[in-house]
Amino acid sequence: MRAIPLYLAVGVALLSPLPAAAQSSASAKAGSDSTATASAVDPRAVAALEKMGTYLRTLKQFSVHGDSTFDLVVDNGQKLQFPGTIDYRVRAPNALAIDLKTDRKDRQLFYDGKQLTVYGAKTGYYATIDAPPTTRELLAIIEDDYGIELPLVDLFLWGTDKASTSALTWATFVGPARINGTATDHYAFRQEGVDWQVWIEQGSKPLPRRMVITTTDEPSQPQYTSTLTWNTNATFKDSNFTFAPPKDAKRIQLVKVALVDETGQEGTP
Repeated sequence: MRAIPLYLAVGVALLSPLPAAAQSSASAKAGSDSTATASAVDPRAVAALEKMGTYLRTLKQFSVHGDSTFDLVVDNGQKLQFPGTIDYRVRAPNALAIDLKTDRKDRQLFYDGKQLTVYGAKTGYYATIDAPPTTRELLAIIEDDYGIELPLVDLFLWGTDKASTSALTWATFVGPARINGTATDHYAFRQEGVDWQVWIEQGSKPLPRRMVITTTDEPSQPQYTSTLTWNTNATFKDSNFTFAPPKDAKRIQLVKVALVDETGQEGTP
């Protein structure tokens, strides 16, 4: 099965070298393409995205609950849709706890600025590794080194240099909308391989209230959607970010992706 990535990847286009004879015509085409792209990107939509990112980076402690659905595509091309929930507890700059529940998985993640623990409640397995001292550094290695994709990871990337808007090829304001009674503005964006939409709360707290992500480089175009409920006044204890193994829990090794590729053995709870 192929699953839609549960995050937005802000990519960088890499251009291969061109023969000298083709450079002038290619340059002219590139200029035309960049002009067309610029005209398709509404600066007001980009400004709203940047305002949201700036506000998110001011939040030092918060919780957010997501009611989500995601598509899996089976080998014959049929899409299957699964509901799930995601709960984040966050204390900047170095504490994070996640509860992810779907029909297929029940996972928890704990990070206290020193260690990262991943626990599979259905299997009873858990793995603990030493971790870098900040959440931002953790996010930089967790997928590349261990193949762990965190849903809604863009909540931590917007408003940083990891979320450049230069990859956007289309951006527009769709219109006002209400999400669970909250007044929002609906925006739509496009970049290579993904279309995505975000509903941003109106007023002084521009929080993302709903997201829809469509993978466009898959023929079936699977989607991930999540409606978000925020508590920006949440408070936590240190114990909220540390893992206490249940009596029958079994510890295993969290294996790096490179080692899995070499041995064929997995080590994720």
